[in-house]
Amino acid sequence: MPVQTCMGGLMKCSMGLAPSTLMPTPKTVITSNMMAANIMDHVPLMNILPFGMCQSPANPMVAAATAAALGVLTPMPCIPNTPAPWVAGAPTVILCNTPALDDVSKLICLWGGMIEFTFPGQTTHQIP
Repeated sequence: MPVQTCMGGLMKCSMGLAPSTLMPTPKTVITSNMMAANIMDHVPLMNILPFGMCQSPANPMVAAATAAALGVLTPMPCIPNTPAPWVAGAPTVILCNTPALDDVSKLICLWGGMIEFTFPGQTTHQIP
């Protein structure tokens, strides 16, 4: 059964070179004494922190650096580009009028990365 995600949950991006942590928007709901997350917690640099370096050729900074290096893939600093909410979530659990965010949800970065959880931030609260 999926687990509720919260502040401090660890994420990875398929195009990033380092893990990142989830920083949910402040809400009145907590789980395991941590701020609970919902699918609207997708704002770059506010909720979704950088994943170290980005290696996606679709990222304009990576493309420019790669072109300058005569075609050798050159990773550049990650700046997530996530305009859409997390996919799926938990529609049976509503937090602040929005489905809760579980650890099996995915977030798509416009630069081609798939963001997913490696640790939800807590392990005691499961959601259907």
